[in-house]
Amino acid sequence: MNNFKQRVTYYYDEEFGTFNYSTTHPMKPLRVAITDDLVGHYGLKQYMNCIDQSFVQTYIKRVDEDVLTQFHSYEYIDLIKIITPENKCQHEDQLYRFNFMEDCPVLDRLFDFCLCQTSGSVGAACVIADQKSNIAINWSGGLHHAKQSEASGFCYVNDCVLGILELLKTYQRVLYVDIDIHHGDGVEEAFYLTDRVMTCSFHKFKEYFPGTGHIDDIGHDKGKYYAVNFPLNEGLNDDSIQFIFKPVIDKIMENFRPDVVMLQGGTDSLSGDRLGCFNLSIKGHGTCIEYLKKFNVPIIMVGGGGYTLRNVPRCWTYETSLALNVPIQDNIPDESDYKIYFGPEYKLHLPISNMEEQNSKDYLEKNIVQILENLKQINPGCAQIDHYAIGKESRKKVDYQELFSEYRDNKEEMQIEQNQDQQE
Repeated sequence: MNNFKQRVTYYYDEEFGTFNYSTTHPMKPLRVAITDDLVGHYGLKQYMNCIDQSFVQTYIKRVDEDVLTQFHSYEYIDLIKIITPENKCQHEDQLYRFNFMEDCPVLDRLFDFCLCQTSGSVGAACVIADQKSNIAINWSGGLHHAKQSEASGFCYVNDCVLGILELLKTYQRVLYVDIDIHHGDGVEEAFYLTDRVMTCSFHKFKEYFPGTGHIDDIGHDKGKYYAVNFPLNEGLNDDSIQFIFKPVIDKIMENFRPDVVMLQGGTDSLSGDRLGCFNLSIKGHGTCIEYLKKFNVPIIMVGGGGYTLRNVPRCWTYETSLALNVPIQDNIPDESDYKIYFGPEYKLHLPISNMEEQNSKDYLEKNIVQILENLKQINPGCAQIDHYAIGKESRKKVDYQELFSEYRDNKEEMQIEQNQDQQE
Protein backbone atom coordinates (compact mmCIF):
# COMPACT_ATOMS: atom_id res chain seq x y z
CA MET A 1 0.00 0.00 0.00
CA ASN A 2 1.70 3.20 -1.12
CA ASN A 3 -0.90 5.81 -0.21
CA PHE A 4 -4.02 6.49 1.84
CA LYS A 5 -6.47 4.54 -0.30
CA GLN A 6 -7.97 1.89 1.97
CA ARG A 7 -11.49 2.45 3.27
CA VAL A 8 -10.59 1.29 6.79
CA THR A 9 -8.04 3.15 8.92
CA TYR A 10 -6.44 1.38 11.87
CA TYR A 11 -4.68 3.13 14.75
CA TYR A 12 -2.12 1.46 16.98
CA ASP A 13 0.95 2.88 18.67
CA GLU A 14 3.68 0.54 19.89
CA GLU A 15 4.13 2.59 23.06
CA PHE A 16 0.64 1.74 24.29
CA GLY A 17 1.47 -1.83 25.26
CA THR A 18 4.28 -0.62 27.51
CA PHE A 19 1.98 1.19 29.94
CA ASN A 20 1.03 -0.63 33.13
CA TYR A 21 -1.59 0.09 35.80
CA SER A 22 -0.10 -2.40 38.31
CA THR A 23 0.60 -6.11 38.42
CA THR A 24 -2.68 -6.82 40.22
CA HIS A 25 -4.89 -4.31 38.39
CA PRO A 26 -7.40 -5.93 35.98
CA MET A 27 -6.86 -3.32 33.24
CA LYS A 28 -3.97 -4.45 31.03
CA PRO A 29 -2.90 -2.19 28.14
CA LEU A 30 -0.95 -5.23 26.91
CA ARG A 31 -4.25 -6.59 25.55
CA VAL A 32 -4.10 -3.94 22.79
CA ALA A 33 -0.55 -4.97 21.87
CA ILE A 34 -1.67 -8.60 21.64
CA THR A 35 -4.60 -7.54 19.48
CA ASP A 36 -2.25 -5.71 17.15
CA ASP A 37 -0.01 -8.78 16.97
CA LEU A 38 -2.95 -10.97 15.93
CA VAL A 39 -4.24 -8.39 13.44
CA GLY A 40 -0.81 -8.38 11.85
CA HIS A 41 -0.29 -12.15 11.76
CA TYR A 42 -3.76 -12.72 10.32
CA GLY A 43 -2.63 -10.50 7.42
CA LEU A 44 -5.28 -7.84 7.99
CA LYS A 45 -2.98 -4.80 7.96
CA GLN A 46 -2.47 -5.01 4.22
CA TYR A 47 -6.13 -4.01 3.78
CA MET A 48 -5.99 -0.94 6.06
CA ASN A 49 -4.34 2.44 6.39
CA CYS A 50 -2.23 1.81 9.49
CA ILE A 51 -1.37 4.91 11.51
CA ASP A 52 0.21 5.60 14.89
CA GLN A 53 0.51 8.49 17.31
CA SER A 54 3.41 10.06 15.44
CA PHE A 55 1.39 10.11 12.21
CA VAL A 56 -1.62 11.68 13.93
CA GLN A 57 0.45 14.28 15.73
CA THR A 58 2.53 15.18 12.68
CA TYR A 59 0.07 15.04 9.82
CA ILE A 60 -3.52 15.00 11.10
CA LYS A 61 -3.93 16.99 14.31
CA ARG A 62 -1.73 17.92 17.23
CA VAL A 63 -3.33 16.21 20.23
CA ASP A 64 -2.10 17.99 23.35
CA GLU A 65 -3.46 19.57 26.52
CA ASP A 66 -5.41 22.09 24.42
CA VAL A 67 -7.36 19.20 22.89
CA LEU A 68 -7.84 17.45 26.23
CA THR A 69 -9.23 20.63 27.82
CA GLN A 70 -11.93 20.91 25.18
CA PHE A 71 -13.77 18.62 27.60
CA HIS A 72 -11.68 18.17 30.75
CA SER A 73 -10.97 20.94 33.24
CA TYR A 74 -7.61 22.71 33.20
CA GLU A 75 -6.89 21.81 36.83
CA TYR A 76 -7.55 18.13 36.18
CA ILE A 77 -5.28 17.96 33.11
CA ASP A 78 -2.61 19.99 34.91
CA LEU A 79 -2.54 17.31 37.59
CA ILE A 80 -2.33 14.49 35.04
CA LYS A 81 0.64 16.27 33.44
CA ILE A 82 2.72 16.43 36.60
CA ILE A 83 1.64 13.47 38.74
CA THR A 84 3.93 10.43 39.02
CA PRO A 85 4.14 7.42 41.33
CA GLU A 86 7.16 9.12 42.94
CA ASN A 87 5.54 12.49 43.74
CA LYS A 88 1.93 11.46 44.34
CA CYS A 89 2.31 11.85 48.12
CA GLN A 90 2.78 15.57 47.54
CA HIS A 91 -0.61 15.84 45.82
CA GLU A 92 -2.89 13.77 48.06
CA ASP A 93 -5.60 16.44 48.32
CA GLN A 94 -5.83 16.82 44.53
CA LEU A 95 -5.75 13.06 44.00
CA TYR A 96 -8.67 12.66 46.37
CA ARG A 97 -10.53 15.56 44.74
CA PHE A 98 -10.13 14.10 41.25
CA ASN A 99 -10.94 10.52 42.34
CA PHE A 100 -7.54 8.87 41.90
CA MET A 101 -8.41 5.85 44.01
CA GLU A 102 -7.61 2.14 43.78
CA ASP A 103 -9.48 1.79 40.47
CA CYS A 104 -7.55 4.69 38.96
CA PRO A 105 -3.99 4.53 40.29
CA VAL A 106 -1.26 6.98 39.34
CA LEU A 107 0.44 5.43 36.33
CA ASP A 108 4.01 6.03 35.33
CA ARG A 109 3.90 8.38 32.29
CA LEU A 110 0.18 9.00 32.83
CA PHE A 111 0.00 12.05 30.58
CA ASP A 112 1.73 10.15 27.75
CA PHE A 113 -0.75 7.30 28.24
CA CYS A 114 -3.68 9.71 27.89
CA LEU A 115 -2.24 11.35 24.78
CA CYS A 116 -1.50 7.98 23.16
CA GLN A 117 -5.03 6.71 23.72
CA THR A 118 -6.74 9.96 22.75
CA SER A 119 -4.67 10.51 19.59
CA GLY A 120 -6.28 7.40 18.14
CA SER A 121 -9.86 8.53 18.67
CA VAL A 122 -9.32 12.15 17.65
CA GLY A 123 -7.25 11.03 14.65
CA ALA A 124 -9.99 8.57 13.69
CA ALA A 125 -12.56 11.35 13.86
CA CYS A 126 -10.46 13.54 11.57
CA VAL A 127 -9.97 10.75 9.02
CA ILE A 128 -13.72 10.06 8.98
CA ALA A 129 -14.59 13.76 8.79
CA ASP A 130 -12.26 14.20 5.81
CA GLN A 131 -14.03 11.25 4.13
CA LYS A 132 -10.80 9.31 3.68
CA SER A 133 -12.21 6.20 5.34
CA ASN A 134 -15.59 4.64 5.99
CA ILE A 135 -14.43 2.96 9.19
CA ALA A 136 -11.69 3.97 11.62
CA ILE A 137 -10.50 1.71 14.45
CA ASN A 138 -8.80 2.57 17.75
CA TRP A 139 -8.79 -0.40 20.10
CA SER A 140 -6.72 1.55 22.62
CA GLY A 141 -9.63 3.98 23.06
CA GLY A 142 -13.13 3.63 24.47
CA LEU A 143 -12.37 4.75 28.04
CA HIS A 144 -15.90 5.95 28.55
CA HIS A 145 -16.13 6.56 32.32
CA ALA A 146 -13.83 9.59 32.67
CA LYS A 147 -15.67 12.77 33.64
CA GLN A 148 -14.79 16.41 33.10
CA SER A 149 -12.83 16.59 36.36
CA GLU A 150 -12.78 13.02 37.58
CA ALA A 151 -10.99 9.77 36.90
CA SER A 152 -13.38 6.84 37.06
CA GLY A 153 -13.55 3.13 36.29
CA PHE A 154 -9.94 2.75 35.06
CA CYS A 155 -10.43 5.81 32.81
CA TYR A 156 -8.56 9.12 33.05
CA VAL A 157 -9.30 10.98 29.79
CA ASN A 158 -12.52 10.39 27.87
CA ASP A 159 -11.30 9.83 24.31
CA CYS A 160 -14.87 9.01 23.22
CA VAL A 161 -16.10 12.49 24.14
CA LEU A 162 -13.05 14.16 22.58
CA GLY A 163 -13.49 12.18 19.37
CA ILE A 164 -17.17 13.10 19.21
CA LEU A 165 -16.37 16.79 19.76
CA GLU A 166 -14.04 16.56 16.77
CA LEU A 167 -16.81 14.96 14.70
CA LEU A 168 -19.23 17.74 15.65
CA LYS A 169 -17.01 20.23 13.86
CA THR A 170 -18.12 18.58 10.61
CA TYR A 171 -21.26 16.56 11.29
CA GLN A 172 -24.67 17.64 12.51
CA ARG A 173 -25.63 14.42 14.31
CA VAL A 174 -23.45 11.78 15.98
CA LEU A 175 -24.65 8.47 17.40
CA TYR A 176 -22.66 6.84 20.22
CA VAL A 177 -23.42 3.14 20.82
CA ASP A 178 -21.95 1.33 23.83
CA ILE A 179 -21.95 -2.47 24.23
CA ASP A 180 -19.53 -2.58 27.16
CA ILE A 181 -21.11 -4.35 30.14
CA HIS A 182 -20.74 -1.10 32.11
CA HIS A 183 -22.92 1.91 31.40
CA GLY A 184 -21.25 4.58 29.27
CA ASP A 185 -21.84 7.21 31.93
CA GLY A 186 -19.05 9.64 31.07
CA VAL A 187 -20.16 10.02 27.46
CA GLU A 188 -23.84 10.26 28.35
CA GLU A 189 -23.14 12.93 30.96
CA ALA A 190 -21.09 15.00 28.52
CA PHE A 191 -23.91 15.18 25.96
CA TYR A 192 -26.97 14.90 28.22
CA LEU A 193 -28.24 18.36 27.29
CA THR A 194 -27.73 18.33 23.52
CA ASP A 195 -29.76 16.92 20.65
CA ARG A 196 -26.77 16.62 18.33
CA VAL A 197 -25.37 13.53 20.05
CA MET A 198 -27.47 10.50 20.86
CA THR A 199 -26.00 8.05 23.36
CA CYS A 200 -27.26 4.46 23.38
CA SER A 201 -25.95 2.08 26.03
CA PHE A 202 -26.70 -1.64 26.55
CA HIS A 203 -25.38 -2.51 30.00
CA LYS A 204 -25.70 -4.44 33.25
CA PHE A 205 -27.81 -2.53 35.77
CA LYS A 206 -28.55 -2.88 39.51
CA GLU A 207 -25.71 -3.33 42.00
CA TYR A 208 -23.12 -2.86 39.31
CA PHE A 209 -20.62 -0.12 38.51
CA PRO A 210 -21.19 2.74 37.79
CA GLY A 211 -24.80 2.41 38.99
CA THR A 212 -26.23 4.72 36.33
CA GLY A 213 -28.15 4.08 33.12
CA HIS A 214 -31.75 3.59 34.26
CA ILE A 215 -34.20 3.22 31.39
CA ASP A 216 -35.88 6.46 32.50
CA ASP A 217 -32.63 8.42 32.10
CA ILE A 218 -33.43 9.93 28.70
CA GLY A 219 -31.63 13.27 28.60
CA HIS A 220 -32.72 16.75 29.58
CA ASP A 221 -33.59 20.09 28.04
CA LYS A 222 -32.69 19.94 24.31
CA GLY A 223 -31.24 16.49 24.96
CA LYS A 224 -34.50 14.99 26.18
CA TYR A 225 -35.03 11.59 24.46
CA TYR A 226 -31.46 11.70 23.09
CA ALA A 227 -30.08 9.42 25.81
CA VAL A 228 -31.10 5.78 25.35
CA ASN A 229 -30.44 3.27 28.11
CA PHE A 230 -31.17 -0.45 27.98
CA PRO A 231 -30.59 -1.88 31.50
CA LEU A 232 -29.90 -5.61 31.58
CA ASN A 233 -29.52 -8.47 34.02
CA GLU A 234 -26.85 -11.14 34.21
CA GLY A 235 -26.38 -13.81 31.57
CA LEU A 236 -27.14 -11.81 28.41
CA ASN A 237 -26.58 -14.18 25.49
CA ASP A 238 -26.26 -13.94 21.71
CA ASP A 239 -29.95 -14.39 21.00
CA SER A 240 -30.90 -11.67 23.46
CA ILE A 241 -28.41 -9.06 22.23
CA GLN A 242 -29.65 -9.51 18.66
CA PHE A 243 -33.26 -9.42 19.84
CA ILE A 244 -32.82 -6.01 21.50
CA PHE A 245 -30.09 -4.40 19.39
CA LYS A 246 -31.81 -4.50 16.03
CA PRO A 247 -35.16 -2.81 16.84
CA VAL A 248 -33.53 -0.11 18.96
CA ILE A 249 -30.90 0.71 16.36
CA ASP A 250 -33.48 0.58 13.56
CA LYS A 251 -35.62 3.20 15.31
CA ILE A 252 -32.63 5.39 16.09
CA MET A 253 -31.52 5.29 12.47
CA GLU A 254 -35.05 6.03 11.29
CA ASN A 255 -35.67 9.01 13.58
CA PHE A 256 -32.30 10.42 14.61
CA ARG A 257 -30.59 9.76 11.25
CA PRO A 258 -26.98 10.08 12.43
CA ASP A 259 -24.27 11.26 10.05
CA VAL A 260 -21.66 9.12 11.80
CA VAL A 261 -21.53 6.43 14.50
CA MET A 262 -19.04 5.71 17.26
CA LEU A 263 -19.22 2.14 18.59
CA GLN A 264 -17.64 1.47 21.97
CA GLY A 265 -16.90 -2.25 21.82
CA GLY A 266 -15.92 -3.14 25.37
CA THR A 267 -15.36 -6.89 25.61
CA ASP A 268 -16.24 -7.30 29.28
CA SER A 269 -19.66 -8.32 27.95
CA LEU A 270 -18.10 -11.55 26.67
CA SER A 271 -18.63 -14.89 28.36
CA GLY A 272 -15.95 -15.62 30.93
CA ASP A 273 -14.78 -12.05 31.48
CA ARG A 274 -12.89 -11.56 34.73
CA LEU A 275 -15.18 -8.71 35.86
CA GLY A 276 -18.24 -9.25 33.67
CA CYS A 277 -21.39 -11.34 34.05
CA PHE A 278 -22.80 -11.48 30.50
CA ASN A 279 -22.54 -14.54 28.28
CA LEU A 280 -21.87 -13.30 24.75
CA SER A 281 -19.76 -15.24 22.30
CA ILE A 282 -17.23 -13.41 20.17
CA LYS A 283 -19.49 -13.84 17.16
CA GLY A 284 -22.48 -12.59 19.17
CA HIS A 285 -20.52 -9.50 20.19
CA GLY A 286 -19.53 -9.00 16.56
CA THR A 287 -23.13 -8.98 15.34
CA CYS A 288 -23.41 -5.40 16.58
CA ILE A 289 -20.76 -4.02 14.23
CA GLU A 290 -22.12 -6.22 11.44
CA TYR A 291 -25.56 -4.71 11.90
CA LEU A 292 -24.35 -1.11 12.11
CA LYS A 293 -22.42 -1.53 8.87
CA LYS A 294 -25.65 -2.26 6.99
CA PHE A 295 -26.72 1.39 7.33
CA ASN A 296 -23.74 2.63 5.28
CA VAL A 297 -22.93 5.35 7.82
CA PRO A 298 -19.28 6.04 8.71
CA ILE A 299 -18.21 4.23 11.89
CA ILE A 300 -15.49 4.76 14.46
CA MET A 301 -14.77 1.58 16.43
CA VAL A 302 -13.09 2.01 19.82
CA GLY A 303 -12.22 -0.45 22.56
CA GLY A 304 -13.23 -0.25 26.20
CA GLY A 305 -13.46 -2.80 28.98
CA GLY A 306 -12.32 -6.38 28.81
CA TYR A 307 -10.38 -8.13 31.56
CA THR A 308 -9.75 -11.70 30.49
CA LEU A 309 -6.49 -11.10 28.67
CA ARG A 310 -6.75 -13.98 26.20
CA ASN A 311 -10.30 -13.11 25.10
CA VAL A 312 -10.01 -9.38 24.39
CA PRO A 313 -7.59 -9.77 21.43
CA ARG A 314 -9.69 -12.61 20.06
CA CYS A 315 -12.76 -10.39 19.90
CA TRP A 316 -11.14 -7.22 18.59
CA THR A 317 -9.18 -9.11 15.93
CA TYR A 318 -12.37 -10.81 14.78
CA GLU A 319 -14.20 -7.47 14.66
CA THR A 320 -11.35 -5.92 12.70
CA SER A 321 -11.90 -8.66 10.12
CA LEU A 322 -15.62 -7.86 10.11
CA ALA A 323 -14.87 -4.21 9.45
CA LEU A 324 -12.79 -5.28 6.46
CA ASN A 325 -15.13 -8.03 5.21
CA VAL A 326 -12.07 -10.31 5.24
CA PRO A 327 -12.72 -13.79 6.71
CA ILE A 328 -10.01 -15.19 8.98
CA GLN A 329 -9.30 -18.75 10.11
CA ASP A 330 -10.24 -20.03 13.55
CA ASN A 331 -6.73 -21.26 14.34
CA ILE A 332 -4.45 -18.72 16.05
CA PRO A 333 -1.50 -18.06 13.69
CA ASP A 334 1.62 -20.03 14.63
CA GLU A 335 3.73 -16.92 14.06
CA SER A 336 2.01 -14.91 16.82
CA ASP A 337 4.42 -13.72 19.49
CA TYR A 338 1.66 -14.25 22.04
CA LYS A 339 0.34 -17.65 20.95
CA ILE A 340 0.96 -19.08 24.40
CA TYR A 341 -1.84 -16.87 25.75
CA PHE A 342 -4.42 -18.71 23.65
CA GLY A 343 -3.74 -22.27 24.77
CA PRO A 344 -4.74 -24.96 25.14
CA GLU A 345 -7.31 -24.46 22.36
CA TYR A 346 -5.33 -22.01 20.20
CA LYS A 347 -8.61 -21.00 18.57
CA LEU A 348 -10.16 -17.62 17.89
CA HIS A 349 -13.67 -18.67 18.91
CA LEU A 350 -14.50 -20.45 22.16
CA PRO A 351 -17.76 -21.90 23.50
CA ILE A 352 -19.74 -19.82 25.97
CA SER A 353 -20.48 -20.94 29.53
CA ASN A 354 -23.70 -22.49 30.82
CA MET A 355 -24.61 -19.28 32.69
CA GLU A 356 -28.35 -18.77 33.07
CA GLU A 357 -29.92 -16.06 30.94
CA GLN A 358 -31.70 -13.84 33.47
CA ASN A 359 -33.19 -11.47 30.90
CA SER A 360 -36.61 -12.90 30.13
CA LYS A 361 -38.22 -12.22 26.78
CA ASP A 362 -41.04 -10.34 28.53
CA TYR A 363 -38.52 -8.10 30.29
CA LEU A 364 -36.65 -7.37 27.08
CA GLU A 365 -39.85 -6.69 25.13
CA LYS A 366 -41.09 -4.32 27.83
CA ASN A 367 -37.88 -2.32 27.64
CA ILE A 368 -37.95 -2.27 23.84
CA VAL A 369 -41.50 -0.90 23.83
CA GLN A 370 -40.60 1.88 26.27
CA ILE A 371 -37.45 2.87 24.37
CA LEU A 372 -39.20 2.89 21.00
CA GLU A 373 -41.96 5.01 22.46
CA ASN A 374 -39.37 7.55 23.65
CA LEU A 375 -37.69 7.58 20.26
CA LYS A 376 -41.00 8.43 18.61
CA GLN A 377 -40.77 11.82 20.31
CA ILE A 378 -37.83 12.77 18.09
CA ASN A 379 -38.53 14.51 14.82
CA PRO A 380 -36.69 12.61 12.07
CA GLY A 381 -33.29 14.10 11.43
CA CYS A 382 -34.00 17.18 13.53
CA ALA A 383 -31.17 18.60 15.58
CA GLN A 384 -30.65 22.18 16.66
CA ILE A 385 -27.28 23.91 16.60
CA ASP A 386 -26.07 24.38 20.17
CA HIS A 387 -22.86 25.23 22.00
CA TYR A 388 -21.09 22.17 20.60
CA ALA A 389 -21.34 23.55 17.08
CA ILE A 390 -17.99 24.76 15.78
CA GLY A 391 -18.40 24.74 12.03
CA LYS A 392 -16.83 23.01 9.06
CA GLU A 393 -14.51 25.92 8.37
CA SER A 394 -12.57 25.08 11.56
CA ARG A 395 -11.40 21.76 10.09
CA LYS A 396 -8.27 21.89 7.98
CA LYS A 397 -8.37 19.56 5.00
CA VAL A 398 -5.44 17.18 4.69
CA ASP A 399 -3.92 15.51 1.61
CA TYR A 400 -3.73 12.06 3.17
CA GLN A 401 -2.49 10.22 0.08
CA GLU A 402 0.65 12.34 -0.14
CA LEU A 403 1.26 12.39 3.61
CA PHE A 404 0.71 8.68 4.15
CA SER A 405 3.05 7.79 1.30
CA GLU A 406 5.72 10.11 2.73
CA TYR A 407 5.25 8.74 6.24
CA ARG A 408 5.43 5.12 5.08
CA ASP A 409 8.66 5.80 3.20
CA ASN A 410 10.19 7.47 6.25
CA LYS A 411 9.26 4.56 8.50
CA GLU A 412 10.76 2.07 6.03
CA GLU A 413 14.01 4.05 5.99
CA MET A 414 14.07 4.13 9.79
CA GLN A 415 13.49 0.36 9.93
CA ILE A 416 16.33 -0.26 7.47
CA GLU A 417 18.66 1.91 9.55
CA GLN A 418 17.67 0.08 12.74
CA ASN A 419 18.32 -3.30 11.10
CA GLN A 420 21.74 -2.11 9.90
CA ASP A 421 22.62 -0.85 13.39
CA GLN A 422 21.62 -4.19 14.90
CA GLN A 423 23.75 -6.11 12.37
CA GLU A 424 26.76 -3.93 13.15
